[in-house]
Amino acid sequence: MRILKLFSQSKWYWVLILVGGLALEAGALYYQYVLDEWPCVLCIHVRIWVMGFILLAILALLIRHSGWRTRVFHLINSLLMLGFVERSWQVLAVERGWVFGDCTMDAGLPAWFALDKWFPLIFEVQTSCGYTPFIIFKITMAEMLMVISISLLLLSFSLAIVSWLKPDSPHNYLQRLDKT
Repeated sequence: MRILKLFSQSKWYWVLILVGGLALEAGALYYQYVLDEWPCVLCIHVRIWVMGFILLAILALLIRHSGWRTRVFHLINSLLMLGFVERSWQVLAVERGWVFGDCTMDAGLPAWFALDKWFPLIFEVQTSCGYTPFIIFKITMAEMLMVISISLLLLSFSLAIVSWLKPDSPHNYLQRLDKT
C-alpha cells in the first residue's frame, strides 16, 4: 500500500499519464495521416478525453507539491478516465453492432469548445462510425482502446483512493522517490 501511496504522490505517475496520452494521440494521428484511417465522431471524442488527461498531467506536474491539489487532480483524472472508458465502449459497441445511434459527421461540440474548428488536423470528423482498423494480431483499435481505458481507469481510481489515505510513517519517503 505504501508503494501505491508513494507512486500517487510522485511525479512519475503524471509523467506516465502524459507519455501514455501522447503515445495514444500520436498513434491516432499515425493511423489517420500515414495509414489513411480517418476518424469518426466517436474517435474524435476519445481524442478529446485523452487530450484532457494529457493537459491535467501537465498541470499536475507543475503544481504537484501541494497535497490537497494533488488529491483533487487524482479525482479529476479518474473522472476523465471514466469518460475515456465510456467513449471507448461506444466505439467498440458500434463496431460490434451492439448499439446503433447517431453517428454523424458533426463532432457535436458547442461553439465555445469548437476543437474541430480550431484544430481540424486533430479533431475534425472525417468518416462515419462502424469500423476500426486492426492494430496487431487481429485486435481492433476499439478492442485495444477498451483494454487501455479500463486499465488506466483502474490505476487512476486506485491511486485516487490511496492519495486520500493518511501517511503511514513520519518519514518523508516521497522526497527519496522523487530524487530518483
